[in-house]
Amino acid sequence: MLRPVHPSREVIERVFKEERGRILATLIRILGDIDLGEEALAAALEAALVQWPHEGTPANPRAWLIRAARNKAVDRVRRRALFEEKRAEIEAEAAHEREGAAVDFDDDEVSVPDDQLRLIFTCCHPALAVEAQVALTLRTLCGLETDAIAHAFLVPPATMAQRLVRAKSKIRQARIPYAVPDAEDLPARVDAVLAVIYLVFNEGYAASSGASLIRRELCAEAIRLGRLLVELLPAEPEARGLLALMLLTDARRDARVDAGGEMVLLEDQDRARWDRDEIREGLALIDGALRAGPPGAYALQAAIAGVHARAARADETDWREIAALYAVLRAVNPSGVVALNHAAAVAMAEGPAEGLRLMDALAGDASLVGYHLLPAARADLLRRLGRLREAAAAYREALAVVGNDTDRRFLERRLAQVAPARS
Repeated sequence: MLRPVHPSREVIERVFKEERGRILATLIRILGDIDLGEEALAAALEAALVQWPHEGTPANPRAWLIRAARNKAVDRVRRRALFEEKRAEIEAEAAHEREGAAVDFDDDEVSVPDDQLRLIFTCCHPALAVEAQVALTLRTLCGLETDAIAHAFLVPPATMAQRLVRAKSKIRQARIPYAVPDAEDLPARVDAVLAVIYLVFNEGYAASSGASLIRRELCAEAIRLGRLLVELLPAEPEARGLLALMLLTDARRDARVDAGGEMVLLEDQDRARWDRDEIREGLALIDGALRAGPPGAYALQAAIAGVHARAARADETDWREIAALYAVLRAVNPSGVVALNHAAAVAMAEGPAEGLRLMDALAGDASLVGYHLLPAARADLLRRLGRLREAAAAYREALAVVGNDTDRRFLERRLAQVAPARS
């Protein structure tokens, strides 16, 4: 007979972190309330930290946590004198589970639409502002901290916290249903859902703060959600474009940091370490997305990533094609970040002086205030032009606002290369 495995606190917290999004989505469906689901899940984690070290890890940790959280929710609802209102649906769910028809907890089988997609569409209801839709889903589904979401939106953490509170209150007061919308309502909700998934991926691929540049679990979760969305919306070319973009970008993940955890620029990466399976799948998805009609923003970004993926060496990259694609992307999605990326591509295609001219024109763009990649990109071009004093000043400007430790160390190394010119 196998003895139960008695996990450490670190193991329990890792399991919780990996399963949090799926569990919370299921709890919100069962309980019909985001705050109650979050409170109950936190209480279930406390119970696991007490019981699992003595009783061993359950055969199905996710199911254990859901059941424990549901029981905690019943207690909390009773204490709030709301038990009569919620009791019937919670008890019905419990009976459904006893009959063997409960949520499928099998990791190898993902149904469509699943609880997380339902929660995304709930958070992305048109009654909410778009910024609140994206922020609420990032916080609720993926567990991103408020500071990280604020960084993604370039707003103060206090502003983001207020936005999240208002969004949850709106869902509760408006009784927004926890469901995938009907076909006729999907178009109005798809853009925000795509934005949510992409921001989850970006936070995983280039973490806004912390010691690690890459948060692999967020990248994997975003790609999983992207696959589900493609299955849910097979006729939506931008869903395929987004999945292609994430796959082609994620394919470079293992080459982005060296053995010591330090960042490696795209031009210096060992392309033998790129994931060829993800590249093949991503390139096939691009073809389908581009054939479906005028390309959208995600399909265009995927096409740019495809140009990089097809280059066997960095010096074989067709930067003129990339610059041209960014010019089209600017027309489709005229944002400050896209303009910055276009300027960087022009610098590679036409020389650093022309790229710097375009970047300098972005100095007044309010959307780029506090975005460390603008001064970092300017610093690199100034360095390449031999204007080392100005490069050092730009590196210091970038260091003043960068949040991720890996990015910080990279910028500090570059600053050290040009700082001797400072008198």
